Amino acid sequence: MALRLVADFELRKDVLPWLRAQRAASAAGAGARAGGAGIFENNYESLRVLNVERNGNIIYTYKHLYTFEKDLQVVSGSVNSERTLLAASLVQSTKEGRKNELQPGSKCLTLLVEIHPINNVKVLKAVDSYIWVQFLYPHVGSHPLPENHLLLISEEKYIEQFHIQVIQEDGNKVVIKNSGHLPRERVAEDFVWAQWDMSEQRLYYIDLKKSRSILKCIQFYANENFNLMFEAPLDISLSDSGFKLVNFGCDDLQDQEKLSKYLTLCVFTNHTGSLCVCYSPKFDSWEQITYSVFYFHKGHSKTFTAALRSADSCVTQAITFLNLDYYVAVYLPGHFFHLLNIQHPDLICHSLFLTGNNEVIDMLPHSPLQSLSGSLVLDWCSGKLYRAFLNQSYLLEFLWNTRLDWEKIAILHCVLSCGRDPQFLEAKIIQWVSENISTCHSFDLIQEFIIASSYWSIYPETSNWDKLLPYSSVLTWTTEIPGITLVTEEIALPLMKVHSFQGYWEKLNFHLEYVKYSKPPLHYNNSVVRREWNRLISEEKTGKRRSKVYVRNILDNAIKVISNLEARSLEQRLTPLFQEEDNPQRLLVGLMVSELKDHLLRHLQGVEKKKIEQMALDYVSKLLDLICQVLETSWRKYNLHPWVLHFDRQASVAEFAVFHTMTRILEATNSLFLPLPPGFHTLHVILGVRCLPLHNLLHYIDNGVLLLTETAVTRLMEDLDNTEKNEKLKFSIIVRLPPLIGQKICRLWDHPMSSNIISRNHVKRLLQNYKKQPQSSRIDKSSFSIEFLPLNYFIETLTDLESSSQALYAFEGHDNVDATFVEEAALRHTMTLLGL
Repeated sequence: MALRLVADFELRKDVLPWLRAQRAASAAGAGARAGGAGIFENNYESLRVLNVERNGNIIYTYKHLYTFEKDLQVVSGSVNSERTLLAASLVQSTKEGRKNELQPGSKCLTLLVEIHPINNVKVLKAVDSYIWVQFLYPHVGSHPLPENHLLLISEEKYIEQFHIQVIQEDGNKVVIKNSGHLPRERVAEDFVWAQWDMSEQRLYYIDLKKSRSILKCIQFYANENFNLMFEAPLDISLSDSGFKLVNFGCDDLQDQEKLSKYLTLCVFTNHTGSLCVCYSPKFDSWEQITYSVFYFHKGHSKTFTAALRSADSCVTQAITFLNLDYYVAVYLPGHFFHLLNIQHPDLICHSLFLTGNNEVIDMLPHSPLQSLSGSLVLDWCSGKLYRAFLNQSYLLEFLWNTRLDWEKIAILHCVLSCGRDPQFLEAKIIQWVSENISTCHSFDLIQEFIIASSYWSIYPETSNWDKLLPYSSVLTWTTEIPGITLVTEEIALPLMKVHSFQGYWEKLNFHLEYVKYSKPPLHYNNSVVRREWNRLISEEKTGKRRSKVYVRNILDNAIKVISNLEARSLEQRLTPLFQEEDNPQRLLVGLMVSELKDHLLRHLQGVEKKKIEQMALDYVSKLLDLICQVLETSWRKYNLHPWVLHFDRQASVAEFAVFHTMTRILEATNSLFLPLPPGFHTLHVILGVRCLPLHNLLHYIDNGVLLLTETAVTRLMEDLDNTEKNEKLKFSIIVRLPPLIGQKICRLWDHPMSSNIISRNHVKRLLQNYKKQPQSSRIDKSSFSIEFLPLNYFIETLTDLESSSQALYAFEGHDNVDATFVEEAALRHTMTLLGL
């Protein structure tokens, strides 16, 4: 299934055998083995998990944790990090062994027990309402602490913190110091909902102010202090929802028939600084279900309405929300499964929505799961503790099978976010991309893969830079997703109550500041590179170029990128790339590195310049490497050989396929103005000449799909003989070449047409700066063999220009073309035009 649940702890597997052994040993010692075993089997259902602590301690209960009275049952428990103190809350039970509904007169005992080793008991509370307990874990380690801190959460809507000092007596005995008077303080009061984050030691709670729901968060620290970190208004009504706790031990409402009658509310965070509140109200319809997600780190909320499989289907379970790091899973077994992208929730296509008859939905666990902290998930009913992940292999299989564009793009990002074995993952995705290049109509598959994969290759190491790098090539999405209705609204940002931030809070504050002040978005794009590259190419054509140091720095960047690529390649590439200078592409590569580095330097404060420079090099190297891999995969798939680089062979079906792939790569990179590996255009032209009829080839050239390079045309002139068909091809290519390349190529082709072009270019150069001088009106006809006065005059002018020392100096280095040759070429050209 799409969710991969890896069991860390199973109550029946890890505890039950040990309990059976203990009971059997105890019964044997008392001479009543059979009776003891029978009692154990009859009370099996009482074995359940009470709590999971930060350091991995799992508290469970069977029958009575401590036997005080037969009608007491443990509802909450917590142990300190040294496992020397136990806090527990017990309530009266009915005769059937289930908790009553706390009718007047019932009692709840909250006890503090010394468990190492003398088991003294202190009563902290004896009240007529539920009490839940939770020790604070300021450190993950288990080194002894002089003082322990215990939270008591009361159904009377207040939270207290007890400060408990312990001392050692008689060696290993740990006892409570001054147990008759334990200092305590109020942490929160007048709240209707609270959630405990055991991993980060945070308390989230909601209080009602003038019928408004205000979410607050308290952070507990190792130095015994705690701070109110933020307040955030929530546009939800909790006035009639009763009292609700999350992650404070076993939920009192796990009755399957009751689950759908209560709201679901939970807070999720991750290491990148995200803050999400997921909310599902009480169900009031069997036709559709609505839930909302407040993306506080993005400044907006989204309300999703999902259609159920059938209107007459009865919903007996609540919606499950699971924290999967970069995603939140939302599902209702038998009805729908959604994976919400919490890092980039703006476009609906970046989240996955599966509804109706789908095997992914049918394979979801039907028992209610509770996200504890991070990836930890607890099944209260079975007592199983899992770590939840996205199932990378299953998603890859799903990617191959789906035919819907919005599922393709969503799953592509899901798979890339998994991050496990990235080289294997990229190889699988590239194989899929190669097979499905032409199957996506809503977005460019190659573009999306290149941009998304480059982003995820950098993002895990530099999560605070995600605002500056493009996440997707898709900027807008208007296609509706069947079965899903979405409403997006702006929300008020959390008001931070502290002024100094570290760790998670620094990242969250960065997100909030970005939402406040960064409009438009700061994502990098290549528009500046496009303008600068066009200037450099124009200067190169005219022979005017700016500072040599500037250009050298750009080309040095390109050299570093290509070195990076060579270091990344684990095996020799089959594609003949990087075998020529290809100055235009090297300029583009170097420019992108330079502009990306400047972009990061402008918007990142306090980051080392060397680190930013390396990041820019790595990012551009990754872009080029992905392009090479896509082409390499296609090359290997069709098993192409080196002879494809020659023009004197007929193209095969395999070469047609690779040419098509290269054309799609070119389309993808052109619109984003991304660089291509040096040699790409040469290879593309060679395959184009081999694969396309002449009229199609010229159409591709004229429309910029095929870019003629000096290397490709030189090889064409050398490989092809001067048959009529080849002459037509060569001439069609030569007249489309840029002037500087055309002059070089013409000298390689020993043909009258080439000589004609050379002579015309020579005459053009001679006449560029020609100024008419007064001369005799009489022309000496004896020196000319043609009785055509205009041509005779023209030849005489050229002869004078060539004989002048000024002209010789001006055209030094060019081929010397005598006037007789020019005369013959001009006459032939004139006769051709006149049809003579």
